[in-house]
Amino acid sequence: MQNRLKLSAIIIAKNEEENIGRCLESLVGCIDDIVVIVDDKSTDKTLEIVKSFENVSYFISEWKGYSATKQLAVEKTKHDWILWIDSDEALTEELKNELLKFKETEPKYFVYSVARRAYFLGKWIKHSGWYPGRVERLFNKHKAKFSDSEVHEHLVYEGKAGELKADLEHYTDPDIHHYFEKFNRYTTLAAKELQAKNKNATLNDLLLRPIFLFGKMYFIRLGFLDGLHGFVLAVFSSTYVFVKYAKLWQLNLGKK
Repeated sequence: MQNRLKLSAIIIAKNEEENIGRCLESLVGCIDDIVVIVDDKSTDKTLEIVKSFENVSYFISEWKGYSATKQLAVEKTKHDWILWIDSDEALTEELKNELLKFKETEPKYFVYSVARRAYFLGKWIKHSGWYPGRVERLFNKHKAKFSDSEVHEHLVYEGKAGELKADLEHYTDPDIHHYFEKFNRYTTLAAKELQAKNKNATLNDLLLRPIFLFGKMYFIRLGFLDGLHGFVLAVFSSTYVFVKYAKLWQLNLGKK
C-alpha cells in the first residue's frame, strides 16, 4: 500500500556542525524530500555534513532573515506538505512513527502543532512554561506561509490547527556562552521589530515586565520544579525582556 502523502522537510543552517547531523539523521526513513538552506557565511563543517546525507537537496544562500530564508526553502520543496524543523531539533521515534501514520491519512487541518521539549544546559525542562511548548511545524504550503517577523517567525493561515501527540526534541542551549550568543542577536532583532511598530520603552517595560515574567515562569509555571535549571532559565528569560526593551529605548534615542 502506497502512502497517500509525501512529506518535505525544510531546514536553514549557519555554523550548525554540532546539530545538523543529528537533525538530518532523525528524518531518515520518514521524510521524502529534505531541503537545507546553508547560509553563505557558514565557516564550519555544516555544508560538509549536509553533503554526506543522500537524498538531501542543499542550497547556499545569503541571509535574508528568518522568515524569508525559510520561505525560500519552501519554494525548493517537491511536495505539498512541509515539516519545518530547525537545525538544533530532532524527531523522536514516537514523532517519526506518528508522521508515517499521518502520511496514510486525509488531513483534517492545513496546519498541525507539535509539543516541543527543550534540552537546556544539560537537562530536559519539564515546566517553566517551556513544556509542552507547542509549535506549529507541519503545514500545507498552499494554505500557510511564514510571517514577516524579524524574530520568532510563525505560520500565517486561516482556520485552526490540529495537534500531533508526540514530542519534538529541541537541543536549545548546551552552555551559557551559546545562550548569550543567541540572546544578543535575538534581543536586537526583537527591539528593531518593536521600533518598526512605533513602540516606545517605558519604565514599566524595563522594570515590571521582567519581574512579572520571572514570577510567571518560576512560580505560576512551576519552574522551581526544574530545580536550579528552572531558576536560571527564569532569570535569563526576564533579563531577555529587560534587554529587549533597553535596546528599544536606545534605538529610539537615536531617532531624536
